This record gives sequence, structure tokens and C-alpha cells, in this order.
Amino acid sequence: MPEAIEKIFKKHGRTSDELIPILQDVQREFGYISPESVKKISRYLKVSENQIYGVSSFYAQFRFTEPGRHGVKVCLGTACHVRGGATLLEVLERGLGISCGQTTEDKRYDLERVACLGCCALSPVVQIDRDIYSRMTVNRLTELLKEYE
Repeated sequence: MPEAIEKIFKKHGRTSDELIPILQDVQREFGYISPESVKKISRYLKVSENQIYGVSSFYAQFRFTEPGRHGVKVCLGTACHVRGGATLLEVLERGLGISCGQTTEDKRYDLERVACLGCCALSPVVQIDRDIYSRMTVNRLTELLKEYE
């Protein structure tokens, strides 16, 4: 990690205006913003870690937990919610033993809720990695996850 983050720093100046671009590059490189990254960014930009967390936690694009090998997103837009999206999310949380924004202990899955995946006519919708699954049911979802093990 030290070499990769140093390469990122070389692309950016040392002003606070560079915070978001640096965070974006760190996220792109590592998949998340680790506590170690925050410390290094803090030293590089000479801003407090609290300021970094304050800015980065405002934006949904940044995550602070290491992603799993498979990202699972449950749509909770209006159509998906009405057709059972919340139930799918509850089943996933219980089955995987994690809450939204977390990663399973074995680093296999991470779980997110999203406002809309843009597939309202096909609701409820779940996305695993880049694959979209429509008209999802609890039984189908349980079977589908086995394919990603």
C-alpha cells in the first residue's frame, strides 16, 4: 500500500482542494478508504483525520470497509420496496450475518442498499457484482447466492 498511495500523491498537489480527487483515487486503487489511508492523506494534506472523515462520509461514493469479492446491492426504490425489496434485504442481512455497509467475515460478500437501480418495471431487483436480477424472490435469491460461493 505505501507505494501505491505515494503514486497517488504524486498526481496531486498538497492543497485541501485535492482531498476529494485523492479519496477517489484511493478508493479506485484499494476499493475502500482504510484508516491507514486516512492517516497518510491527513499527513500529506496537513488536514485532520476528522476533516477527512467529515468530507468523505458526506458522499455515498466512499466506503470505509473492505469490499467483499462479490458486491450485493438491493434496490429499495419505490417499486422495489412495494414489491418486497425490504424483505429481500432482511433475508440477506440474516443469511449473511451482516448489515448494510458491511462485509462478511470471510470477505465473500458486501451488502448495500441503493435508492434505485433503474429497473422499476422488473422489480424487485438485486445486483450482484455487475449482474442484475429481476423479479427476485427470497427462494431465488437464496439459490442465486450459492452460485457466487
